[in-house]
Amino acid sequence: MRIPIFLSYSTPYTVRQEKFIADVKNYLLARGLEPRTLGVTDYDTDEPLVASRRLMMESNGLITMAFRRYFIAKGVEKPGTPKEVKINNQFFSSVWCQIESAMAFQLGLPILIFREKGVIADGVLEKGVVGTYLSEFDLSNSPESYLDSAEWRQIIGEWEGYVRAVRKAKGKPPKLY
Repeated sequence: MRIPIFLSYSTPYTVRQEKFIADVKNYLLARGLEPRTLGVTDYDTDEPLVASRRLMMESNGLITMAFRRYFIAKGVEKPGTPKEVKINNQFFSSVWCQIESAMAFQLGLPILIFREKGVIADGVLEKGVVGTYLSEFDLSNSPESYLDSAEWRQIIGEWEGYVRAVRKAKGKPPKLY
């Protein structure tokens, strides 16, 4: 039986993003993990936050793939203040990458977040916010080049160990002392 994990990602809109997420899913399946995504593998009639939480409760870990989604050609953060910052040629990902990652953190699930190059590092997409390594992947190269890297193998291997420990712990009765 495969170990269910929550796979959060903004809907791919480029061929490379689609290939990358398909390759990640295949990798996980080959390792005995079952990637589950609301609206892709699982459907629910409740409101999205309730449905996400329910699926999260059935999962043993979370991976978030923060793909590029919204492009800011020319923008400003904190306009009209001394802290004004120009935002040019940057991307934002889906807010669901932030929401679902934060939900998993609150449940104590092992979290692994990957951010596509060019996506603004904000909220849980900033390195160190959830306490685990946050990797940036570049899809200007082939998706396989990142998934064949030592960085991917080391990060996913460590996270997978945490996921297997969660699954094992879920089966044990609570300790009274």
